[in-house]
Amino acid sequence: MDELAELTSRAIGAGGALESAVPGFRPREAQHVLAEAVAGCIQDGACLVAEAGTGTGKTYAYLVPALLSGRRTIISTGTRALQDQLFHRDLPRVRKALGVGLTSALLKGRSNYLCLYRLDQARGSARGPDAAATLQKLQEWASHTRSGDLAEMTALAEDSPLWPQVTSTIDNCLGSDCPMWGECFVVRARQAAQAADLVVVNHHLLLADLALREEGFGEVLPGAETFVLDEAHQVPELAAQFFGARLSARQLGELGRDALAECKGVDGALAVLQGPVAGLDHAVRVLREAMSPLPQRAAAARALLLPGVREGLDRVGEALADVAAALAPMGEAAPGLEACRQRALVLQQRLAEWLGEEADEIPVADDECFDPPSEDSDAIGGGLAADIDVRWFELGSRGFVLQRTPLDVSAPLRRYRERSGAAWVFTSATLAVAGSFRHVSARLGLDDPRELLQPSPFDWDHQALCYLPPHMPEPNAPAYGDAFVEAVRPVLEASRGRAFLLFTSHRALREAADRLEGGPWPLFVQGSAPRHALLEAFRQSGNGVLLGAASFWEGVDVAGDALSVVVIDRLPFASPGDPVLEARLDAVRQRGGNPFRDEQVPTAVIALKQGVGRLIRTLEDRGVLVLCDPRLLAKGYGRMFLDSLPPMPRTRGIDTVRRFFDPVSFSQEDKGWEE
Repeated sequence: MDELAELTSRAIGAGGALESAVPGFRPREAQHVLAEAVAGCIQDGACLVAEAGTGTGKTYAYLVPALLSGRRTIISTGTRALQDQLFHRDLPRVRKALGVGLTSALLKGRSNYLCLYRLDQARGSARGPDAAATLQKLQEWASHTRSGDLAEMTALAEDSPLWPQVTSTIDNCLGSDCPMWGECFVVRARQAAQAADLVVVNHHLLLADLALREEGFGEVLPGAETFVLDEAHQVPELAAQFFGARLSARQLGELGRDALAECKGVDGALAVLQGPVAGLDHAVRVLREAMSPLPQRAAAARALLLPGVREGLDRVGEALADVAAALAPMGEAAPGLEACRQRALVLQQRLAEWLGEEADEIPVADDECFDPPSEDSDAIGGGLAADIDVRWFELGSRGFVLQRTPLDVSAPLRRYRERSGAAWVFTSATLAVAGSFRHVSARLGLDDPRELLQPSPFDWDHQALCYLPPHMPEPNAPAYGDAFVEAVRPVLEASRGRAFLLFTSHRALREAADRLEGGPWPLFVQGSAPRHALLEAFRQSGNGVLLGAASFWEGVDVAGDALSVVVIDRLPFASPGDPVLEARLDAVRQRGGNPFRDEQVPTAVIALKQGVGRLIRTLEDRGVLVLCDPRLLAKGYGRMFLDSLPPMPRTRGIDTVRRFFDPVSFSQEDKGWEE
């Protein structure tokens, strides 16, 4: 055993440093195995793909060897919530237990930090007493916060309209021209990250660093000897979004508003800009109206065939040129106006690229302006050019998005990894498909990685039951919605609510909510309140039924009796009308592969595993998984889904489900397959 693996084994094993110093820590065999594998990977500078089932304790399993190695390490997560938990809770505990003195830093995208310049600009613009009061609280907090991280400001909700007014983006940041550059919280956070031994980031920042290095700009993150990517199943899709380019009605509107706001103190600027900005707003409205007959999402070619759309796009391009021309003489008078001119030129270029036209590359004045999009940012773009891009659009109620998305990001991901010369650990609770890592490895650009499939340590045989309701119609049948609710209702009666109902479409969610209305359980329906508020109300209710779609399938943790049932309405295949998926499937077909087997099924398996992972979160949890899709048993590919799930007993009998919720009467005989 290598020295690092031996040190790790002693620290995380029975009688080790963690058991002695971390309250509630209990050595786990699964965690031990994963930690040793990570240590070996770090020691050898290798690449490891590791699936660690729920309950393994993978955070400690990679933190211990990373800290003991003494090497500069970057840990990347998929969500801000996990990023904060790791940095503020897990990392201090492990570091203290091990007695290591390595320095650490937390680094987020710029939209998570208060922008002092934009806060100053927002003064006097608040609409309503609530907004004014929140701005006042932000002013007071800004005077004493050390980090500027808005996660500290509970008074500002994530969905508050004030959030974008007091933070900066890649588009509106003034960089070193900002009068408050010396006090900038983003600059301070990046300086701390450059100096730290261990940096906790998210995948957006890591991908931004990749793009900057590929394009020849300065790096955001410090060089590292070890990279750990937690929630690694998210990376391929995030990379596909990130290395494309996006132009939206929202971006165009914000450009005009910001340009007018920057006119303060510049004589004559407002009079010059009002006309071009109004022209841009009008062009955007005309284009959206011309796109109204189109489907919500489709390939660019579909839009360009519609009379009026091409003319509308050309008008937007001309209006952007007019705005840029009006701003050109004002750059020396106000850095903010010059930044707006740069934005107009970049958006012009993105429009030309979306139309398939040649466009001159637009120089950007300051490297500091480069930054990843936030997790809910509208400013995705400026990344790598892939060999094949898909150009498509999406319509909202009043706006639109024009998107360019690369089909395959494995090549830039591979280049980044190879150039780093570092050890790489990719881990998640959901990476394997029927025991194989082939699908995820190909998408991540991994040729021959080390592999570890570490099952969940939970006693699935006793803690869980999988119920597949009999006599369900095909999911596309008109009667499926009614049959779904009729199959689920007796389960909810047996469990006394306490359930997640997870859907693959918002339409199915709404229909089920209507059918369940008036029942004995309080309903919490996605869209009726912010996600965090729904979850908290669900936990407090004690017998709630929460209906959620995509964002509730992962990253949601409800332990204990509050959640005892997870229902999944149908297998989570991606929409066949998605233009990116259609292009990806066509590419698989052209390579001689089987699009359904090689792309659609593996992707759906990983998504299903995420949903199933909401059920059992601790050693004490018990629950029933309800899978309503009859294709699991009727189709040959159903076996791949079932073989990828934790090894829990299955039944088709509702009486078995009822007995499960009465542990006294639930016997060994109930655990067999029951027709």
